[in-house]
Amino acid sequence: MTGENRRVDAPRTPSAPPPPRAPAPPPAPGPAPSWSLPVPPADPVRASRARRLVAPVLTLAGVAAAFAYVGAVDPNEPGHYPVCPLFRLTGVLCPGCGGLRSAHAFANGDLVTALGANAVAVVGYLVFAGFAALWLVRAFRGRPAPRLAPGRAAWWAVAVLTTGFAIVRNFPFGSALAP
Repeated sequence: MTGENRRVDAPRTPSAPPPPRAPAPPPAPGPAPSWSLPVPPADPVRASRARRLVAPVLTLAGVAAAFAYVGAVDPNEPGHYPVCPLFRLTGVLCPGCGGLRSAHAFANGDLVTALGANAVAVVGYLVFAGFAALWLVRAFRGRPAPRLAPGRAAWWAVAVLTTGFAIVRNFPFGSALAP
């Protein structure tokens, strides 16, 4: 009989549990691996402040870059930006129609034209600016980021105002709100 057959033909008896393993020896001291986390700087207050400021500063930088682009590339000239799909298909102005023209005017400092293109968007820019400023100040002071958690009534109010804005700007008497 070969060894393989002996193993197969061996009686089926429960085997004893394996002997316990010895604990692994501690790793030898040496240079840190390349995938390890960096060592924190000597001044933890400065490092933690810089870490807290990363998110609000990067957010503001992204928004500033977007506004700089829209401010430099005029949406009133055809071919730079796509047309609103709802307006193209139906001729109906959505609440966002005129938002790029509003952002262009806002970035160039023309608040009256920005309000004429899309007043809801200008309100949104100002609300975001206030939120971002609050976020930046709180991050600098070591406080938690502000939470924007409106209740159900506030969401309904925003929905009703935005829908009303969209409806009114599509009628002749609301043509002042159309872009």
